[in-house]
Amino acid sequence: MTTIQPALDGTIPEQPKARPRAEDYETWLAAVWPKYLEAAADGRTFTCFEIADANKLPEPPDSAHHWGRLMTLLKDEGYIRTAGWACSNRPTVHHSGVRTWKGTAAARRAAA
Repeated sequence: MTTIQPALDGTIPEQPKARPRAEDYETWLAAVWPKYLEAAADGRTFTCFEIADANKLPEPPDSAHHWGRLMTLLKDEGYIRTAGWACSNRPTVHHSGVRTWKGTAAARRAAA
């Protein structure tokens, strides 16, 4: 059970809505893959969560493993490369360090 702290005026703050969870890995991958290709083609540095949050992408069936697998697949296909590290803005990870990614020339050619 989650405890909700009321505001000083006694009102209960509105809770953010959780993103939907995909039923299976293949369906989830088909839904999120194009958004990450767009981000890679853009050429800016990004974190995995930034793209998911900005596009309101669904959660995978196994969040602990599938997000990392997605990024590995994109890297193996040559669409992204590692760019460094940053503090995550994902609320549940308390600003822990996460890898940042940058699109490659192959991603820009695929988008053209």
